[in-house]
Amino acid sequence: MRVVLAWLRLDLRRRWRSLAVLALLVAIASGTVMAALAGARRGASALTRLQDRTLPATATVYANEPMFDWGSIRALPEVEALATFVVTYGTALEGFPDGAVSFPPADDAATRTIERPVVFAGRVFDPARPDEAVVTRRFAESYHLGVNDTVVLRLPTPQQVANGEATDRWRLAGPRVTLHIVGVVRSPWLAADAPNSDGILLPSPGLTARYRANLVGGGTGAEYVNAIVRLRGGEAAVATFRQHVANVTGRSNIEVVDLPDQQREAQRASTFEASCLLAFGGAALVAALFLVGPAIVRYTAASATELHTMRALGMTPRQAVAAAAGVACAGLAGALIGSAGAIVASRWFPLGTAALFESSPGVSVDWTVLGPGLACVMLLVAGVAAVSGWLAGGASRPTATSRRSGVASAAARAGLPVPVVIGARFALEPGRGRTSVPVRPALVGAVAGVLGILAAFTFARGVSDAASKPERFGQTFQLISYLGLSDQDFGPASPVYSVLSKSPDVIALNDAKLAVATAQGGSTSVALYSNTPVGTGTPIVITSGRLPESVDDVILAPRSASALHARRGDTVTLTGTKDAVKLVVSGIGFVPEGPHNTYADGGWVTPAGYDRLFTGFQYHEALVTLRHGADPAAAAAGLAKDVTAAIPEAQGFTFDFAHEPTQVAEIRQVRVLPIVLGFFLALLAVGAVGHALATAVRRRRQDLAVLRALGMTRRQCRWVVVTQATVLAVVGLILGVPLGLALGRSLWRAVADYTPLQYAPPMAVWALVLVAPAALLLSNLLAAWPGHRAARLRIAHVLRAE
Repeated sequence: MRVVLAWLRLDLRRRWRSLAVLALLVAIASGTVMAALAGARRGASALTRLQDRTLPATATVYANEPMFDWGSIRALPEVEALATFVVTYGTALEGFPDGAVSFPPADDAATRTIERPVVFAGRVFDPARPDEAVVTRRFAESYHLGVNDTVVLRLPTPQQVANGEATDRWRLAGPRVTLHIVGVVRSPWLAADAPNSDGILLPSPGLTARYRANLVGGGTGAEYVNAIVRLRGGEAAVATFRQHVANVTGRSNIEVVDLPDQQREAQRASTFEASCLLAFGGAALVAALFLVGPAIVRYTAASATELHTMRALGMTPRQAVAAAAGVACAGLAGALIGSAGAIVASRWFPLGTAALFESSPGVSVDWTVLGPGLACVMLLVAGVAAVSGWLAGGASRPTATSRRSGVASAAARAGLPVPVVIGARFALEPGRGRTSVPVRPALVGAVAGVLGILAAFTFARGVSDAASKPERFGQTFQLISYLGLSDQDFGPASPVYSVLSKSPDVIALNDAKLAVATAQGGSTSVALYSNTPVGTGTPIVITSGRLPESVDDVILAPRSASALHARRGDTVTLTGTKDAVKLVVSGIGFVPEGPHNTYADGGWVTPAGYDRLFTGFQYHEALVTLRHGADPAAAAAGLAKDVTAAIPEAQGFTFDFAHEPTQVAEIRQVRVLPIVLGFFLALLAVGAVGHALATAVRRRRQDLAVLRALGMTRRQCRWVVVTQATVLAVVGLILGVPLGLALGRSLWRAVADYTPLQYAPPMAVWALVLVAPAALLLSNLLAAWPGHRAARLRIAHVLRAE
């Protein structure tokens, strides 16, 4: 034992800098891997942990009827809690954009018996105070406002509510209410942040109680008051609840939205982001094995001569293995530093969509990852060091037979210059005896580097394409106008379309009616649109099949098709306000992003098919597709002006912009991960190639010295190393380019199917153009220093040592 301790003290004094560098490498590698794994676990569980703490709503009920009596719904046996909210667009926060204020709660059950929020700062509002409000975390971050700050909320007058004039936020003439922000909160639905929003402010129910005439109004012109419900049986009770609602109200067109099903989309996005982080952690682990593993081996092997001498003086093989404890100590120090780094990095996790549902943001210590991570790092470092020490201190082994390269042999037969032939052999042949150098890690690293970069940029190109083209999500229109609501049109639609069709900015129109059908005994809702083209109809994006042509055809959106277990050609039974109808699925496609449905939930039917199912509509919409290059804002203002000028009774006619699917923001948030993955693999390639070049010059210096003695010049020695680097780069390009392109497209197709969106094969043109010169340039830069060392070899000294 004293011999081993003496050796360790001597080794530490001589080589403490190398041990420090080794500890740093282990810290960077282990910290990166553990931070990625812990972040993935945290992100995948974010929504579930928030739901566990907040008494989440199970369903939203859209009665969409003025002065609706919620007493009968509240009395249903499966209803555990019910809270109402005012569906009003007649409020505006001064100095804030549209959508900054949420629908105000209409009773004190909200945040108390249902959707009880997690409080990050301050407290929940007093439901009796009209001047208090809470904000979401993103609102606080976006507008730099928090507890004790104030905002001003403008309200309409009762007359504006009654006349339907409360939607113009610039003309609100009612009270100006100063709201005091008393808390920063989060809940799954009532106080939730959407991926493409800057957060919301949620007023106290006291505001509705104090200004009910300004928010709700009265009579037939009153605003709708809808509700969120928490059911005793959870999601399993939604179908029964939907049926009971229809029974007690006598209405089959009341939409009941299954919130857990709706939130599964957020969970899917979080799971996808977690999978990306896991892939990132896996790539970092591979990079660590390629970069840190050889460093440990080189450190231990550098002591081979001394260990052989110590063996001659009586050191046993077991003691030689124990001599690797210095490396193990460096590994332990690195693992501890890496764990600390992972804990610090946890304050930036989870990423993307999961961050919007995180109930405990900030620093997190996940011992489920850190504990096993520390143990694995220690075992790997100690194991590699012990094996290297045993091999270095053991007896000499038989010399392996050298494997010949057909490429290098072909170069020799072709009469290529000697430096080229020798460089090709150094790159492709491991050699034999003490001068042997493994070449496969360098070749694999070169291929992985090119593959990773090209796959990453191909994937990123797919993300950019989808993020800039809403039609990939089926949103082929830019403007939408509501012509009617709840079975009542605001006026004749034909004159409106006559005006719109004359505009040079408009290239397509669709007169769409929306109502909700049910399927599977009422357990599934399907938002159905009537496909009624006006002249040239707004295009419908179909991923498979064809448009509905007959009264019996329906196109289903991907998630609705999945919920109904239906494919193209199958027959489904949908129940509307008239009767149950059997329809044939003619295709799978996307629908407009609506108030209560996403682009991937719902379906299209013909006008005759719609009339078979429904007596009226929930929404009557005009979908407007503009010419390429038209400014939607300017076009909306111009078209509204044209309509009001041509139709005097259409005063107040407005357009809304097409809703951007939340999935657009979600895929933007994960765009950076594949790029970071690609650069990690490129780092692996740089390390593998650089290590191979440096090791080849050191281990094969006797061969180079002999060649120098036979007449090879210093310049030719440099060319040997340059050729070796170039061959590695060429192999990486030949295999990495097609594999990287195929991998990037395959990953993007998987994301397109998962999201879902219309798949278009991405092509990263600039990456394809630049990858070859970049790889060749980088490999030759890596060859500069080893080539200089090869040219500077002291021939006599090397041969004398040999």
